[in-house]
Order: sequence, then structure tokens, then C-alpha cells
Amino acid sequence: MAAVFAPGGPLSTALDGFEARPAQLEMAAAVADVLAEGGVLLAEAGTGTGKTLAYLVPAILSRQRVLVSTGTKNLQEQIFFKDLPVLRDTLGVPFTATYMKGRGNYLCLHRFDAVKDSAPVRVRDERIAIEVIDEWVRETETGDRAEMSDLPDDLPFWSEIAATSENCIGADCPQFNDCFVTKMRQRAAESDVVIVNHHLLCADASVRQSAFGEVIPASQYAIVDEAHQLEDVATQYFGRAVSNYRFDDFARDVDRAISTKQIPDPDHADALAGDVDNVRDAARLFFGTLQALRFDLPRSGGGQSLGAESRIRVNGTMLEAAAQDTASLVRALEAVEATIALAKDVDEDVLALGVRAAELRDDLRFLTRADDPGHVYYMDIRGRGVFLRASPIDVSDIIREMLLDRMKATVLTSATLTVDGRFDYIRSRLGVQRAHEARLASEFDYTRQAILYLPKKMPDPRSPQFVAEAGREVVDILRRTDGRAFVLFTSYANLRQVHELAAAQLPYPILVQGSAPRSTLLRDFKATPNAVLFATSSFWQGVDVVGEALSCVIIDKLPFASPGDPITSARIEAINAAGGNAFGEYQIPLAILALQQGLGRLIRHRQDRGVLAILDPRLRTMGYGRRFLASLPPAPVTHDPDRIDKFFDA
Repeated sequence: MAAVFAPGGPLSTALDGFEARPAQLEMAAAVADVLAEGGVLLAEAGTGTGKTLAYLVPAILSRQRVLVSTGTKNLQEQIFFKDLPVLRDTLGVPFTATYMKGRGNYLCLHRFDAVKDSAPVRVRDERIAIEVIDEWVRETETGDRAEMSDLPDDLPFWSEIAATSENCIGADCPQFNDCFVTKMRQRAAESDVVIVNHHLLCADASVRQSAFGEVIPASQYAIVDEAHQLEDVATQYFGRAVSNYRFDDFARDVDRAISTKQIPDPDHADALAGDVDNVRDAARLFFGTLQALRFDLPRSGGGQSLGAESRIRVNGTMLEAAAQDTASLVRALEAVEATIALAKDVDEDVLALGVRAAELRDDLRFLTRADDPGHVYYMDIRGRGVFLRASPIDVSDIIREMLLDRMKATVLTSATLTVDGRFDYIRSRLGVQRAHEARLASEFDYTRQAILYLPKKMPDPRSPQFVAEAGREVVDILRRTDGRAFVLFTSYANLRQVHELAAAQLPYPILVQGSAPRSTLLRDFKATPNAVLFATSSFWQGVDVVGEALSCVIIDKLPFASPGDPITSARIEAINAAGGNAFGEYQIPLAILALQQGLGRLIRHRQDRGVLAILDPRLRTMGYGRRFLASLPPAPVTHDPDRIDKFFDA
């Protein structure tokens, strides 16, 4: 192991600018030990450690099949298209690798054939897209829609032809052997390194008991990078939800089965047509009632809400207003299920619709009863979409059973895993009981490469004066840095107000989250001299801008999760009810990790230099501020804005 990372070793020969880093070698040795001996390793590897190679090298040298799960698609692509080819050429060890995405990224051949049959009645743009896909499908080996760069991201009928588990009929499908998901799984089952992301990892585990859902092949060794994101992703995938979109998709698929004469008996076909019309009407009434409920209930999400979007916590008593509509919808679904069960000479596609009707009925009953103490129930309003959701309040047992207990060895790693210098918080949130620990400091010299600017006088963030003063500070800082900054906010409301103030006073190009896709904004930021990006939570992590283009990160407020958010509020209540202190044990640690991620955008290379600015005065005025300051990189602290000028002039 030491020879691989040593000066003059294989990596230094293959990678321009490679430097032997003691922390990288220490982490690689710790990963090798746990892969050989079993157990769990918690490894916090500060920015610049080179943690990706520190776990990939021992994973390959272990000669085991290792599952690597990442928090972002970007890191997946970096590993598969950049890191693994280098290691294949330099380690002298033959290995194979597969890159797996979620099922929804892949074309379902069986469903696409059905859509092709309906092409004559489609609108012109859809007919053209069907022709393009039909030509592509003759050439592609993967069926990954990302190969079609000209295909619109918002293609309306992609959900009709995607290989999602809800639409899949599994081994009974006539095209099962040619299926792109089947082939992907076969490639993965023959590979030494399988690259997935947390979304696929959790989605796959949540349907592992079904006949068709499992995609990821069995493995006894796992490396979870960006492990600080795992709790949020598991919360999403181990919950339950119904939405008007889900019912619309179901009704559309039943209509297609009827129109393509998959139900030979005309009486049964007519009966099913009436049943699905009843489902459609009952669903419209049900979700209309939910929409009306939101005006009578307190909205949540705090300043995170954007436009008409909101998340509203509900309980069984509140949902009694929809009881009559719920009963009608349940009866309509049961009628569909019964009609399909009585139909003769129908294929697996039709039988699968009966299964879907039963699943919708069961989810609807569970969600409207809202009586499971282990879940928090809420409505999620997104534009025209109305979702009724239940999320697990505590996913630690789920993660332990889903991942840790299934593996001989698991590595959980990230640049941000510790709070107050300990792994206690992440252990409790991810269900880690016994583990080896490795805490590896960043290789960057923050005392030379950065300064931390905390304004002397700022009003309380909850006061009406805060936004105006924050805007004044942002403008002053950006003038001193010549732009070249991320300005990160904890709420859209503050972003909009400060952007309005700054845009009127600054000559620099300003990019704003929401004005273009995230990837486009990042590309334009990197390519535009002196650019400034105003953004919120989605830019706090997983963003990598090296060099002078990003020389300043400004954060308006400490990133406390809104206590009005349904999941956050339920977790606060659960911790306090168990005799804990939710603020100290949950809210502060969660905010510290989020702040570390936000500030981690600034210094990405040994030659980078920049200013970290936090406008929230609670770092200085509140006792818990010391916990935040102790968690930040060891950059010199200043309250004098003139030090920013001197820093860049040095």
C-alpha cells in the first residue's frame, strides 16, 4: 500500500502534480484493515486529503467485490470515468467496474414498444422524440437516457417509458433478457467495483423484498462516501407517499391497456374503463380536498419555501376532512383490482396494474390514518403536484439493518463527519454501534490560504434590519474581492432581497439560483470573470471550483434546519420526549455539518486562497457560537474588512 502512494510510486508517475500525503496513506491503511478484518470504519478526511483514491486503491487491492456509494452523480462520474481508468493503468491489478444509476434513467423496451404503437395519436413534438428514441435504441448498449444529449430534460412521456420498479413486471416481461436494467445488473454482478449513489442504494434496499426491484448485486463490502448525506436520502426512500401525479400515471396506464386491447373480453374492458374513470374522479376530489386543507393549516419550511411550495405537517384528525373522499378513492381502487382479477386471458402487464391498484390502496390507507408513531405525516405542495407523505422519524435502525448488518465491512467517509471533534452525532444518526475511527486533518494550510471575516456589528438574524445590513456587508465584501464569490443563503427570501440590493450597486456578473439549471450556473460561473453566484442549500455541497474564480464564500446565517419543517420538528420532539436536548444534540450538530460543507466550497487546492465570511452575529454573541467556531478551519479571524484588502494584496 505504501509503495502505491509513495514519491516516485505508480500514482506519482500517472498523475500530474501528485504529492505523497501522510493523511491519504493513513486513511488507505485504515480502509485496507477494515476490508481485511471486517467491521465499520468512520473516516473523516478533510478537504485535500485525497480520500477517493485512499479508499479506491485498497478496495481494488482487496480482490473483493466492493460497492461504492456516493452522494452525488458528479462524484460517481469522477470515480468511474477518471479515477478508475488511472488505477487500472497504474496498479498492475486487473479489475472490472460498473457504473449504476437509478432505474428511472433507463429505457424500458417493453413499455417503449407500447408507446410506439400510440405514436400516431401523439402531438408532433412527442412523435419526433419517439422517432429519435427508436433510432437510438438500435445503437445503445446501456439504454441510459443521458446518452441522448438532444432529448429535453423535461420530456413529458419519459415516465411512461422509463424502467421504474413501479412499472416493471420483472422476470415475466417478454423482453426481460434484453432489458437494459437486467444487463446492467448482470454487468455489475460480474464486476469487482460497483459504483452507485445513495439514492439508488436506498431505493434498491427499500424494494429488495419484491420480485423485480433489486438491481444492485449482493456484496459484503461497502464504501459510503459523502456519508453525511445518507440520513436524508434514507428518510426519503423509506417513507411512503401518494400524489396526484402517481394516480394520473396509473390511470393513464390502465387507459392504454384498454385501448391496446390487452383485455380481450369487451365486457371486462368496459367495466375497467368505468372503474378507472371512478379512480380518476375520486383522486381529483381527494387531492382537491388536500389542497383546500393547506389554507386552514400552518405552513412549515420557514424561509425555505419558494412561491407556492410548502410542507405542511398533518395528523389523523386533520385528515378527517378528507375521510369521505378517501373512502371513495379506496373503493374505486378496489373495483379496479377486482375487475382485473376476474378478467380472463390477460397478460402480465394487466395483472401488474391490479398489483399497483392494491399498493395505491394500502399506501392511501396508511397515509390517511396517520397513526404510526414512528412516522411524521405531511403534505408537500410543489407547483401543481400535491403529495401526501409519511417519513420515518428515526432511520438509524433502518440504515443499520439495510447496510451495516448486511456487510462484512463498511467504510463511512466524508470531509464532515465529526462535531466537537467526535463521531458521536453521526454514530447516533446512522445507527453505528461499534466502529474504528480515523480523523484525518485537511492537507491545506488555512492559516496561510484563508481568513475568516466576522463583521463587528450585525443585528440579530431574526430582526427586520438583518437583511438590509447583510446586503450592505455583501456589497462591501464583493467590492473588495472583485466578485469571484458564492453568496450562500439559508432562505430564498433573504437571497431575493440581498440580490436586489447587490444587483443595483455592483458591476459584476451575477448569477442566481433558479434562473438556469444547476450545471449551467456552475459552468457559467467558472467561465465568467469576476462572477458572483447567489444560491441556497443545493450549492452548499458537491460543488468544486478550483482557482481564483472562487475567492470568497459569504454565508448569511447559521444554517439551522427550520424547526417548522415537518421532519425536523418531529425529530426535535422525539429527542426531547426521550429526555434528550434536541437543540444541543441534533439542531446544533446538524447546522455545524452544513456550515462546514458550505465553507468547504472555498479551498479546493493547495494554491487556492480566499475569504470565508459569516454574517451571523450569533457566532460571537451566543454561547453555542464557540461550538461552531471550533468546527471551522483554522483560518485567522478578523472583524476588520480592511484585512480582506490586505489579504489579497499580500
